[in-house]
Parts: sequence; C-alpha cells; structure tokens
Amino acid sequence: MASLPTVGLLWAGVVLALVMGLRFRAKQNAGHGARGGKISNPKVLWLFFAIWCWFVECAVLAFEPRLPWPYRLIVGVHAASMWLRGVVELFMLHVTKSWRPPIGIAHDALCIATIAGLAAWSGAALRDTGAWGPWAPALVVMLVFSLVVELLYAALFFQAVEGKTTGDDGIWFADPESERFKRINRITFACNTPQVLFQLALLGALTMSGS
Repeated sequence: MASLPTVGLLWAGVVLALVMGLRFRAKQNAGHGARGGKISNPKVLWLFFAIWCWFVECAVLAFEPRLPWPYRLIVGVHAASMWLRGVVELFMLHVTKSWRPPIGIAHDALCIATIAGLAAWSGAALRDTGAWGPWAPALVVMLVFSLVVELLYAALFFQAVEGKTTGDDGIWFADPESERFKRINRITFACNTPQVLFQLALLGALTMSGS
C-alpha cells in the first residue's frame, strides 16, 4: 500500500504531534494568562490531530506513488490549501489579531467543495484504488468528515464566545471548566473517536504493507 519512507514520515508526524500537543496543553493551562485562553483535552487532541491529518498526512500521501493519482491529487490540493491557510491564520492571530471563525468556516466549505469538484472531475478513475482497495475512498470520506466537524466546531465556538476572538483578549480555545464550552467539548470528544480509530487502523495497514 505504501513505501517505507511514507510510513516512516507518517509515524514521525504522529510522534511530533503528540509531543507538541502535550507541551501546548501545559503552556495554555499553566495559569499564566496564555493568549487564547485555556484548552480542554478533546480540543488539544482535535487541534493536533487536524494539524497532522491536513498538514502532514495529506502532504506525504500526495507523493506516495502507490496511491492512485486521483487520490494523490485530492490530498495534495487539500494540503496546499491548508498550508496556505496556516500561514494566513497565524499572521491574523498573532500579528493583526483579527482572525474570526467565519473565515475558517468559509475556507472549510471551500475545501469541501474543492474535494467534491476534484472527485467529480476524476470520474471513473476513482474506481481504480489499486493496492489501497477501500482505504483510498475511505481516506477521502474521512477527510471530508474532518472538515464538516471543523466547520461545526467553529460555528458553535463563535456563538459561544459571542464573536470575541480578536484583539489582545481574544478567546481562541474551549476552556475545560467553562460551562459554555461543555457541549462543544462533548461533541468534540465524540467526533474525535471515529477519526482517531480510522487513522490508527490506516496507519496499521500501511505499516504492515510497507516494504
């Protein structure tokens, strides 16, 4: 299904995401007034899972020759779009301090539309999944699912903080103790589960097939 370098890069990304996630949680929740506020465990998992999935996994698989070209095109275009968004979002968060969830929501919707458009353009070529079998279309389905839940999270969060995401006192994360974020954290936990299980299963399959 995948070459050893691809498998190695994916697992290295997982380890790096875990380490960064733990360090980030400690920093945000240390009680020293970290910008953006405290962050719950489900949101830490989601944030660094999304970073790994969109920025690492999609970028790496875009260059995996054993993955049929229509799927490489979809994940490659998505990775490029997310890397561009990452630069813009970081600039707007830390420099202009003007990032607002509706911007992310619009980009999520654009990504979903782009994936749908690329799938429609690829047509019958998507049926040739090669050695990947059902894993290839499942990967795209879970990619779309991740974008749908991110869109939902952003909308719920924006409503919960009443739009207060900008300036020096902007709220960026869901506090684990705040009553207004409890529903969001429960939904995030529920949606994290199938995504993490799918990716672990996929990584296991790729690892077993790597040669």
